[in-house]
Amino acid sequence: MIRDPAQRDVADDVAAQVLADKRPGDIAIVSMHWGSNWGYATAPGDVAFAHRLIDAGIDMVHGHSSHHPRPIEIYRGKPILYGCGDVVDDYEGIGGHESFRSELRLLYLTVTDPASGNLISLQMLPLRVSRMRLQRASQTDTEWLRNTIERISRRFGIRVVTRPDNLLEVVPAANLTSKE
Repeated sequence: MIRDPAQRDVADDVAAQVLADKRPGDIAIVSMHWGSNWGYATAPGDVAFAHRLIDAGIDMVHGHSSHHPRPIEIYRGKPILYGCGDVVDDYEGIGGHESFRSELRLLYLTVTDPASGNLISLQMLPLRVSRMRLQRASQTDTEWLRNTIERISRRFGIRVVTRPDNLLEVVPAANLTSKE
């Protein structure tokens, strides 16, 4: 719950503005520069704000600011990407944050039901940047990304599996089957 009435009003106003332009079949996305540049913690206020947006009718919350991927949540069938990290940038070589492996990137691929706005699938293409060029991540790097995203998203009931094509796929824990 958002305790600050001003923050509630901002979430409601943003949702109202986006939804005012939404037509049948559109997917309503709010993309925000928020959260820390480094770190995996998700502030309770950010979680409440994202939930408020989705409760108001937004279909996806896309967070950006962080230089590495942050947690993922599926709330009421809608994805919340708390921080997608960088895909293309000129930050290669920033020191002091090596444990976050910012050279590893994810390209997010979503499929959404246009009638309901509910997420059908969320897959991620693991990439590695070297000399300002993107390339597919190695199996070892892909596994590091899978483990990290799963660990930091566990509080939201998220599991991440590696598909045979080496894409990562987000699976809400309740949807896992014994085929894993």
